[in-house]
Amino acid sequence: MHLRPARLAAIGVFALAGLIFWVSFNTAQGTNLRSDSSMLRLSDLIQERSRQNTELDSQAASLRRQVDNLARRDDGSTAGQDRELSDLEKGAGLTKQKGEGLTVTLDDAPTNATAKVPGLPDPEPNDLVIHQQDLQAVVNALWKGGAKGIKVMDQRLISTSAVRCVGNTLILQGRVYSPPYTISAVGDRDALQQALRSAPAIQNYLEYVDAYGLGWKVDEHKAMTLPGYSGTVDLQQARPVD
Repeated sequence: MHLRPARLAAIGVFALAGLIFWVSFNTAQGTNLRSDSSMLRLSDLIQERSRQNTELDSQAASLRRQVDNLARRDDGSTAGQDRELSDLEKGAGLTKQKGEGLTVTLDDAPTNATAKVPGLPDPEPNDLVIHQQDLQAVVNALWKGGAKGIKVMDQRLISTSAVRCVGNTLILQGRVYSPPYTISAVGDRDALQQALRSAPAIQNYLEYVDAYGLGWKVDEHKAMTLPGYSGTVDLQQARPVD
């Protein structure tokens, strides 16, 4: 029997529809595809991976210290060369940094926050959360204020560190953090405070603190210790193919 092209197309459509229904049923297996549990599992997975990264970083740092100690013992360097290397490592942020300093804490505003200043409009969702630009503004101001070392959350920053935010979470050197965010710096406290007050980006942030209740707190410390950077310092670069 000869089937017309239109009938063949109709048969193909019904066959495709049946395949889609079968795949959908097989995937759902009678469960709610919009269940919040899948999102919870994803969040748990991210936190677990972050915890594993922290443990692996700690193990790698311990092994790296052992390798460095063995290399220094057997490299035939003089005491003067060892001191020079130690000074370079300190300047690069690879060793602990002690001294006076301060800690800046930034936090999201309450989700139900309203304008605290008469005449201002109610906030948009983006007005109530910490953004990458806010964290970067604090870090930049502290460097400008003469910080000898900076720590974000529990990690020391070095010249290749990048402060990045995805949504309302901070991703720093392979680890994931949620607010409140803490930024600690060792240095002259008066100079650091002045740098924070004079930074235009921070002045703008403080307007949102007053208007909508974003978190801002500065604590001074007579003595504090920043950890050394524990990650890899190997640099890689791309080169064009000849």
